[in-house]
Amino acid sequence: MFRNWGFLLGEIWVLLLLAALVGLLAGWLIWGRRETNIQVDHSAADEAVRLRASLGDCEKARGTAAERIAGMEADLAKAKADLSASAAKLGQTEADLAACNARLASPVAAPATAPVPLLSPVAASKPASLEAARGGKPDDLKLIKGVGPVLEELCHKLGYFHFDQIAAWTASEIAWVDENLEGFKGRVTRDKWVTQARDLAAGKAPRPGGEH
Repeated sequence: MFRNWGFLLGEIWVLLLLAALVGLLAGWLIWGRRETNIQVDHSAADEAVRLRASLGDCEKARGTAAERIAGMEADLAKAKADLSASAAKLGQTEADLAACNARLASPVAAPATAPVPLLSPVAASKPASLEAARGGKPDDLKLIKGVGPVLEELCHKLGYFHFDQIAAWTASEIAWVDENLEGFKGRVTRDKWVTQARDLAAGKAPRPGGEH
């Protein structure tokens, strides 16, 4: 009888051991799946956070793009307004140019007042001349500023040897001598010969530049 009890006790221990092993296996399977589910849940939560952040960045970029588009539209409207104003100014300028061309093409009206008559030139007349110097002694005409040996010789050929001759020349006579001084035209007037000759004829030194 005692031997049957030992067999039963052995079977009970075996069964208990098997039950413990089964329980450990079941617990390991349950807890492993739970940890896996927890990890999956954490990964899904992280992905959701990342997607929300990406969505926020996209919305921010869309707002910035909308602001830039609005700014570009405002610049375009301003450019169109400036272009219209420039076109209007160009049209006005073309109209002014056409009016100016029309005025230029129209005949010029005659002046209301009669033109001022030009002054008639002084009539030239030859001054009195001599065949030779009085007493054979001509004055030193080179004392007149602007008269050199060549010009003195030319005056002698024209019959003028003395200061008093030159001092007596009138405006018309000065004009004649100016025209007949070959190679020295205009020197009588330019160097004021008559004024200098008057001083020299009176025994005075000629004033600088023939001043009056």
